[in-house]
Amino acid sequence: MIKRSLYIFNPDHDLALASGNVNYMPPASARQMAADLALLPVWYASPESAVLAPSAYNLDFLREMQQHLSLPVELMTEPEVALEENLKPMPWGWNPALRKRLQLLGVPESELLSLSQLEKLRVLSHRSRAVELLSHLQLDELFCGESFYLTALEEWQQFVERHSSCLLKAPLSGSGKGLNWCKGVFTPFIAGWCKRVAALQGGVVAEPIYNKVADFAMEFCSDGRGKVVFAGYSVFSTNGSGAYEGNLLLSDEEIEHRLSVYVCKEAFRKLRYQLEEELSACFGLGYSGYLGVDMMICRFPSTEVEYRIHPCVEVNLRMNMGVVAHLIHKKYIASGTTGRFSITYHPVSGEALQIHEEMKAAFPLQIKDGKVVDGYIGLTPVTNKSVYRAWIMCEMTP
Repeated sequence: MIKRSLYIFNPDHDLALASGNVNYMPPASARQMAADLALLPVWYASPESAVLAPSAYNLDFLREMQQHLSLPVELMTEPEVALEENLKPMPWGWNPALRKRLQLLGVPESELLSLSQLEKLRVLSHRSRAVELLSHLQLDELFCGESFYLTALEEWQQFVERHSSCLLKAPLSGSGKGLNWCKGVFTPFIAGWCKRVAALQGGVVAEPIYNKVADFAMEFCSDGRGKVVFAGYSVFSTNGSGAYEGNLLLSDEEIEHRLSVYVCKEAFRKLRYQLEEELSACFGLGYSGYLGVDMMICRFPSTEVEYRIHPCVEVNLRMNMGVVAHLIHKKYIASGTTGRFSITYHPVSGEALQIHEEMKAAFPLQIKDGKVVDGYIGLTPVTNKSVYRAWIMCEMTP
């Protein structure tokens, strides 16, 4: 019997995986994001699947969207999960806390990752894997980047003091969390932070700061049987602390064209093929689903090769916003239209709804032949209690 996919947006995944605790409780901000953006998977879910979300607000919103665009998915509430047979969970990311949650909802063991599989996923998600991968991607003079996995106090101190600025990372963290920006002085605070992280996660990842001119990623898909293939490009932006802000909605060809202003297209294609081999060897049997490799274009002024590719800043073994943007562009954006996909945070009560209504009025949505041609569209319902918004803004290219 064909299994029906059940998509789940659990943005606390990185923190939950780092914890490893089946009873992990996400911070209030992550719980709020999960509630506000619960319907986000409808934009990338496969046809005839379901998305786990409360019916309040979400069902009316989904029906309204389905009047304008092809969204062949249904909403499923938590009490309904136990009533449906042959569900295949498709979460943002797998972790022990999610496994327990799905168990309690009545999902059979056969459809859950085992605890040993989850432990393997935690090992594969450790940033020391990205450190190792980076060393295999220095293909020629068009590539750059160094990263070190350090486990001892004297190593952390020497690295910080040898660099006027550097970044220390917890090996398991995400979404701008677990980062420590240093300015050449190994303070007692930094020492204490490193000790705490290393006690929990084995060590600390240390990296120099590069002169970044662009963030981008290559997205891949693993079949879990040893094969990882390229799925598309992603051009994204982050805020000052490294947290995600948004993606450009562009075709792979247009992204490659824009990046080739800095480095020739052949370098990106060579990197794609090398990564398919490296990722297949490292993750192909231990992980199934989408994964992303974050990268940068870095500038080296007054050198023979002024712009170079940093080919592995992060590896994200989960669904990610770059894949969401890629699939939204592919499924719902008209040819000749470009745009931006954004996640925005509004801490003031009522602000999200006010801005949402203002943007709807100022940039009316235009749809032609089932595709967005121009204007603004909220991807999830916005209420007076909303704190997070997911939305796109599109315009016809001249």
